Amino acid sequence: MSSGGAAERSPGGGGWSRRRFVGTVTAAAAVAAIPAPVSPRTPPPPDAAAPSAPSEPAPDSVSPPARPSGPRPLFLGTYTSVEGGGRGIGLATYDAATGRITAAGTITGVADPSYLAVHPDGRMLYAVDERPEGGVTAVRLAKRNKVLGTRGTGGSGPCHLSVHPGGRWLLSANYGSGSVAVHPIDASGALGERTDLVTHSRPGPGPGQQGPHAHQFVTGPDGGHVLAVDLGTDTVYTYRLDVAEGTLAEVSQAHTRPGAGPRHLTFHPEGRFAYLANEVDNTVVVCAYDPATGRLTPGDPQPTGTGAGTSYPAQMLVTSDGAYAYLANRGHNSLTRYAVEADGARLRLLDTVPVGGDFPRQIAFSPDERLLFAANQKSGTVSVFRVDRGSGELRLSGEPFASPVAVCALPL
Repeated sequence: MSSGGAAERSPGGGGWSRRRFVGTVTAAAAVAAIPAPVSPRTPPPPDAAAPSAPSEPAPDSVSPPARPSGPRPLFLGTYTSVEGGGRGIGLATYDAATGRITAAGTITGVADPSYLAVHPDGRMLYAVDERPEGGVTAVRLAKRNKVLGTRGTGGSGPCHLSVHPGGRWLLSANYGSGSVAVHPIDASGALGERTDLVTHSRPGPGPGQQGPHAHQFVTGPDGGHVLAVDLGTDTVYTYRLDVAEGTLAEVSQAHTRPGAGPRHLTFHPEGRFAYLANEVDNTVVVCAYDPATGRLTPGDPQPTGTGAGTSYPAQMLVTSDGAYAYLANRGHNSLTRYAVEADGARLRLLDTVPVGGDFPRQIAFSPDERLLFAANQKSGTVSVFRVDRGSGELRLSGEPFASPVAVCALPL
């Protein structure tokens, strides 16, 4: 059971419906459509379209498959129930040298797949179904992609999910109901019935919020702790995951300043620091992380480089060598580049570059980190940047690729 009564297990309620329209109304409640901080770095076998094990080692991690040659797969998340939206999970390929994207069809039968994640063995894709009665869907990746089924998350408006590095548990965050859920993954990659659900009940909502809004649920670099970022309570909750039973026990809370609206957390590759993007107050925070206890300690807020005006940070990425970090800025429509210094303890703002689209909601590296993809929700495009491995500079590569309500781009 969760310690200190800070969270309670319950099915969760509503209050999520404005999220899918956030790109055109307000980003204060926008979805974190991103790959987990523990991101795949190696590509899949020839008959599968998915990557391999996480770059950050963790106990019981799954061995990666071999890298195929030729065009690389790209999966695209969208909304299916809005005007101008998609018909399911978009399929595309990209050239690993140039970043040029080519459309390749759609995986139908998945409702509002606004966020995507891949199993560590590279053979399964998972999607949230961001609806009032939220769900998570499993898709087997092969020559003929097959939807294996959907399980309820026990909450509303799920906006993020990630696979535990051991490959046996799927973690999901319900934005609307402010809860996090755990589902078992069987040997076939299909999902079982939910094993736990925790609703964030304390602390109370931050300024301007009416309740908890779980935005992200990821595994820490130690593999034993999982962290839930909640925008509504200005809190990051750390849980210990029982890898035998799939249950959660709260071990600590990290509080941002009131009204910060934390959205997305990503870890430095050495595992002692993490970077938190705050959506509401337009800041980033360097956090110390203790792998032994799972305790996260936020530092002081710092600027995003967007200057005056309205902007909403969406997601941060860190290179696998720990040298540079990048932040997507909605409203300002830019990407901020930081130098990572002091072994991860400090971010130094370098510059911002135009994203080439409108409302960049999610960013992702290609497995070799030579390319960075940005999903631009309002313009319905995916921008691709070449990443200079020495300086970390970003250069837009060609014209953005048109994709309906692009809220997630997952290159493998």
